Amino acid sequence: MVNRERLVAEFIELVGIDSESGQEGRIRDAIRGKLTALGLEVYEDEAGRVLNGESGNLVARLEGSVPKPPIMFCAHMDTVKPGQDVKAVIKGETIFSAGDTILGADDKAGIAAILEALRVIKEDKLAYPPVEVVFTVGEEQGLMGSKHLDFSRIQSRLGYVLDSAGEPGSIITRAPRQNEIEFTVWGKAAHAGINPEEGVNAIHAAARALAGMRTGRIDEETTCNLGIIEGGRARNIVADFCLIRGEARSLSPEGLERITSEMVERFQAAVAEYGARGEVHVQLLYPEMNLSHEEPVVSLACRAVRNLGKTPQLVKTGGGSDASIFNGQDIRCANLGIGMQAVHTVDEHISIRDLVDSARLVVEILKEAGR
Repeated sequence: MVNRERLVAEFIELVGIDSESGQEGRIRDAIRGKLTALGLEVYEDEAGRVLNGESGNLVARLEGSVPKPPIMFCAHMDTVKPGQDVKAVIKGETIFSAGDTILGADDKAGIAAILEALRVIKEDKLAYPPVEVVFTVGEEQGLMGSKHLDFSRIQSRLGYVLDSAGEPGSIITRAPRQNEIEFTVWGKAAHAGINPEEGVNAIHAAARALAGMRTGRIDEETTCNLGIIEGGRARNIVADFCLIRGEARSLSPEGLERITSEMVERFQAAVAEYGARGEVHVQLLYPEMNLSHEEPVVSLACRAVRNLGKTPQLVKTGGGSDASIFNGQDIRCANLGIGMQAVHTVDEHISIRDLVDSARLVVEILKEAGR
C-alpha cells in the first residue's frame, strides 16, 4: 500500500534538491542512491557529456517477480528557473513553494510516484514484470535528454511518462509533431539619413513577410507561432539583417507539412518582392504521438485507472514530452496526468491526493502487467 507520509516526505526532499536544466548532478546522486537501495541496477548514459551538463540520463532495471515483458516508466530530473533553494510549504492538503521559486512538481512528482511504487511492489510482494526506469535530463530544454538517450539499454516496448498536468486518470494519447522554423532576411546597409534609397531594409522586408503568415490556431490539429524577431545594428543604419524564429505544430504529419510549406512560400515570395534575400531553416524537434485507444499501452492504463475507482480520460495535448521521443523509437508510450498545476510559475502546486493517486496508479499498472 502506498505510504502517504513517506511519499510526501520524499517529494519534499526531492524538490529541495536544486536541479535546473544542466545542473542535475545532485538530484542524480540522490536518485541513484535510492534506486540502488531498492535493488535496481543503475546505469548513467553519456547524455551529460554530449549536452555539457552535470549528469546523463539514469536508466535502471528491476527484475520482475513473474516472467512477463518489461515495462518502462519515465520522469525528468531537471526543472525550469527559478528553481534554486526551493522550500515546499503544505497548506491544507496541497503542497506549494514558498512563493519565490517554482515548486518542481514538474517533474519531481513523477519521480516520487515511481520511487514509491517500486517500494510498494516489493514490500507487498506483488506479482510484477521486469521494470525499467528512465530519469532524463534536459527535458525542459527541448527534450534534450531523451533525444540523446542510450536506447540500446532499454528492452521495453511499452511504457509511461509521468509528466502531464491532468489529474491522475488522464492519459495523453495524442501529441503534436513540431517543427522549429528559422527565417533569415539579408538586406543592404546604408546611412538612414544620407542615402537610404541605396539600402534594402531587412526588417521591413521581414515585416511584410510576417504580415502574410497565419499564426495562432490554424485548425483543430495545428498551431503556429512566431516568437522571436531580432535584427539591425543601429537606428541610423538601414537594417541589412533580420532573424525570425518560430514554430509550427500539428497532430498530423500532413497538417505540419502543409502549414510549414505555406509559411516558407509566403516568406520567400514577400522577401523576393521586396528585393531582399531570404534563407529558411526547418528542423523537426520531435515526432507526433498517436496511440489508438485499443492498443495495449492504453488499455493497460485504462484498467489500472478503473482499479482506482476512476474513469479514464483519453486526451490530446498541444505540447511535447519525452513520450514523443520514445514513440519515435518504437516504444509505445503514453503520458500520464499526475496533477501538477501552474507549472513553470511560482504558483506551482500539487495536491497530496493527486501525488498519492499517481503512485497508486503506477502500482496498479504494474499489478495489471504482472497478471
